[in-house]
Amino acid sequence: MTLSAPPATVTLDSLRAAARVLDGVAVRTPLRDAPDLSARVGVPVALKCELLQPIGAFKIRGAYHALARLVGRGGAQGVVTASSGNHGQALAFAARQFGLRAVVVMPESTPAIKVEGVRRHGGEVVLAGATRSAEQGARAEAIAREQDLALIPPFDHPDVIAGQGTIGLEILEQRPETRTILVPVSGGGLISGISVATAALAPDIEVIGVEPAGAAKLTAALAAGEPQTLEHTESMADGLLSRSVGTLTFDLLRRVVREAVTVTEDQIAEGVRYLHQHAGLRAEPSGAVVVAALLAGRVRPSGPTVAVVSGGNVDPDLYRRLVG
Repeated sequence: MTLSAPPATVTLDSLRAAARVLDGVAVRTPLRDAPDLSARVGVPVALKCELLQPIGAFKIRGAYHALARLVGRGGAQGVVTASSGNHGQALAFAARQFGLRAVVVMPESTPAIKVEGVRRHGGEVVLAGATRSAEQGARAEAIAREQDLALIPPFDHPDVIAGQGTIGLEILEQRPETRTILVPVSGGGLISGISVATAALAPDIEVIGVEPAGAAKLTAALAAGEPQTLEHTESMADGLLSRSVGTLTFDLLRRVVREAVTVTEDQIAEGVRYLHQHAGLRAEPSGAVVVAALLAGRVRPSGPTVAVVSGGNVDPDLYRRLVG
């Protein structure tokens, strides 16, 4: 397959172009005020409800935009990716819109709700490796070569990042007085995209990454000044288990992000319960880490704050245990 390459970096113009592509596809999700949480932390807090997207997570933005750009360059017959769940669902959803085949390589430990989500949207699932590891990426690369499919990675890709960055544009339009944005972190696609928006339009805003204590790859990268690969990651927040942030994502986010905080499993569980009881939101643990960080005092913002609740695709049994 011969395709022209995507741009090498991501700019404000990239985000604005992505927003035009996503108009009518991705939901312009609401910012929901959280009065009880605001009272606890002493500043206004609003929740950016990305769990209301068509596939239940923010990943629809990056996947659809990347696929639209791929189709626009011509020659695409289908796509393949490695994903622990939400990116795979988003890519399958987008591929169906364009009439393309989508193959998603997932760990064997992926929650059934996410495997079923990929299949429900027409994607083909290939299980490889017991847990999140480099095995899924290697298998996806092999399938791309063998079956002449385009590889669209879950985060370290400029078109994916630009799509995710439209969240930053929306936050700045919806709540221009925002002083702090809290963002869940896996490979860094979401936080790097938001960083591009804030760097260009509101450089005084503090963007803080939140990750599980058992998967603190951004914390390690910021300390070292470059991406670090963790030997192992583990958390109920299955969408945040990348062992390293991406090379491009880190290059973009490091210009803005000065801090990452970690939350424990008990704190993540409390975040899920809080969103259920006080906001009526069915958030997956990966989406609840931002609220967990506020509840646990891991972040003490000095002004109006937006917490990005990134997804809601949670295993039903786990959810019942957490909120029961």
